[in-house]
Amino acid sequence: MEDLSVLEENLGIQFRDYSLLTRALTHRSYLNENPGMALEDNERLEFLGDAVLDFVVAAYLYHRFPEMPEGDLTSLRAALVRTTMLAQFARQMEIGRFLRLGYGEVENGGRERSPILCAAFEAVVGAIYLDQGVEPVETLVKRLAAPALQQILADSSHKDAKSEFQVWAQAQFNITPRYEVASSTGPDHAKVFTVQAIVGDTVWGEGDGRSKQEAAQAAAAVALQKAEDFDFE
Repeated sequence: MEDLSVLEENLGIQFRDYSLLTRALTHRSYLNENPGMALEDNERLEFLGDAVLDFVVAAYLYHRFPEMPEGDLTSLRAALVRTTMLAQFARQMEIGRFLRLGYGEVENGGRERSPILCAAFEAVVGAIYLDQGVEPVETLVKRLAAPALQQILADSSHKDAKSEFQVWAQAQFNITPRYEVASSTGPDHAKVFTVQAIVGDTVWGEGDGRSKQEAAQAAAAVALQKAEDFDFE
């Protein structure tokens, strides 16, 4: 495992209890292949980090946009904590290179898979919270969320992508898109769904999410991007 001080520098945090950080970086596939290790996987920390992130992001948006209606705040929060965004944050922090993964998971590209990175980021947040409280989490979230929020607002990716794609598909093909679950992975408390946006017999987009609804919205957003480049001539 690489020197964790590099990850601490990326996060801007120096841990007091390194066992928390080690646990946050330990995927269950690693323990499956190393049953003698006296370690716990990161799923419980992921559960905690998910809740901490929801609160911290909600508070950040509440203060950042004092006049914004509740519905818009909810949409922005969902955009900031969706699987692909948290995986992006994990990549910015280079969390993937520090993960303890089983050999098979590494061979399957686990260090770059969005569901694994999303879960690891949540687990790291949970570890930070247990180690030092909520303030360092708030500092990290503000640093990562500010540029991400600017991009979300610029391309309106927090809007209802499913509704927009339906309007487009009906106008162009007179067909209502349908959404099908292609796969689901992870433990029961942290399932990640992959959903496809389909028009007729053609898959227009695919997205991941911790609920079928979130994954469908992500798939619709990808489909809308593809629709912008579609040539009808």
